[in-house]
Amino acid sequence: MIKVLLLFLLLIAGIVLGPMLAGHQGYVLIQTDNYNVETSVTGLVIILVLSLVVLFALEWLLRRIFRTGARTHGWFMGRKRTRARKQTGQALLKLAEGDYQQVEKLMSKNADHAEQPVVNYLLAAEAAQQRGDEMRANQHLERAAELADNDQIPVEITRVRLQLARNENHAARRGVDKLLEVTPRHPEVLRLAEQAYIRTGAWSALLDIIPSMEKAQLGDEQHRDALRQQAWIGIMEQLMAEQGSEGLNLWWKNQSRKTRQQTDLQVAMADHLIECNDHQSAQQIILDGLKHQYDDRLVMLMPKLKSDNPQQLEKALRQRLKADEHNPLLWSTLGQLLMKHGEWQEATVAFRAALKLRPDAYDYAWLADALDRQNQPEEAATMRRDGLLLTLKNENPS
Repeated sequence: MIKVLLLFLLLIAGIVLGPMLAGHQGYVLIQTDNYNVETSVTGLVIILVLSLVVLFALEWLLRRIFRTGARTHGWFMGRKRTRARKQTGQALLKLAEGDYQQVEKLMSKNADHAEQPVVNYLLAAEAAQQRGDEMRANQHLERAAELADNDQIPVEITRVRLQLARNENHAARRGVDKLLEVTPRHPEVLRLAEQAYIRTGAWSALLDIIPSMEKAQLGDEQHRDALRQQAWIGIMEQLMAEQGSEGLNLWWKNQSRKTRQQTDLQVAMADHLIECNDHQSAQQIILDGLKHQYDDRLVMLMPKLKSDNPQQLEKALRQRLKADEHNPLLWSTLGQLLMKHGEWQEATVAFRAALKLRPDAYDYAWLADALDRQNQPEEAATMRRDGLLLTLKNENPS
C-alpha cells in the first residue's frame, strides 16, 4: 500500500512540476571511463520512476511465485500427514492380526509426518524385534530417541523391553535402575524391573520395589507375596553358596521379628540350614516356629534333623498331640523320631495311631521295621503286605 502511494505521489509531482520545468529542463551528464550519458533532468526523473515501477512489478511477481511454492509445499506436507495417519491406522489393525512385518513397514513409512512420530518409531522397533530383526529395531529406536528430545522415558522403556526380549538381562537391569531413579512408580518400569531382577538374581532390589508395586496397584497381594517369598529364598541360596550356615544365621538374626515369624521363611530357612549341616540352628527355628504357629511343613522337617537334643522335638510333638490327637502327621513324625533312638515299642504305638487315622504306605513300612526289631516277623510281614496293596491301589485307582 505504501509503495502504491509513493508511485501516486511521484505521478502527481510529475504532473505538477512537468509544465513548470518544460522550458527549464536543465542538463545532466553522467561520465565514465568509456561512456558519456547525457539527458535532461526531466528524462532522468522519468527513468527513475520507470525503474521503480519495474522493481515493484518484479517484487510482486517473485512474491506470487514464492507464495505459490509455499502453498504447494503445504499441500504436499498435508498429503504426507494424511497418508501417515492412514498408514498408522492400518498398522494398528495389522498389530492386532500379529502381522509384524506389515506393522513395521506401515509404522516407519512416513513416520516423520505422523502425529506422534516417536510412537510410530517405537512400535516399529518392537515389531522388528518380534520378527527377529535386531538391526532394524535398533535403527527405529535411535530415530525415536532423536525425535523424543527431553522425553526419553518411553524410548528407554522400549529399549529395556527389547533387551529382555533378547535375553540381555544385565543390560536391562542397568536400564531399569536408571528408570527407577527418574520414575520410581511407573507401572511398566516396575513390571520390567521385576523381570530383570528375577533373571539376574537381584533379590534385594526385588524386595525394594515391592512397596512401590503395591502403591502403583501392580498385581494382586498374592502375586506380591509370592515375589517376596521368591526373593527371600533367593537371598538364602546366595548366602548359603557364599558364606554357608554362618552367613545364613547372621542374616536371619538381622531380620525383623515380623519377618522371622513368617512360616514360609521359617520352613525355607530351616531347610537351608539342614542342607548346610547346621541341624542345631534348624531345630531351634522349627521349635520357635511351632510355638508361634503350627504348620505341617515344619513338622515334616523334623525327621531330617540330626539332633543332639531329640527330647525337645519329642516333647514339642507330644504337647501338640494333647491339643490335636487326631493328627496323623504328628503321630507318624513322633514314631520316626522314636525309631532313630531305638524306642521300638513306643514307635510302634505311634505308627499304629497314625494308621488308625489314615492309611499310609510309609507308615506301614516303618511299623513293619519296628515290629521286626521286636521279633514279630509275622505281623511285620502283614504290615508290609498291607503297605504294598495300598501302594498298588494308589497307582491303579480303577
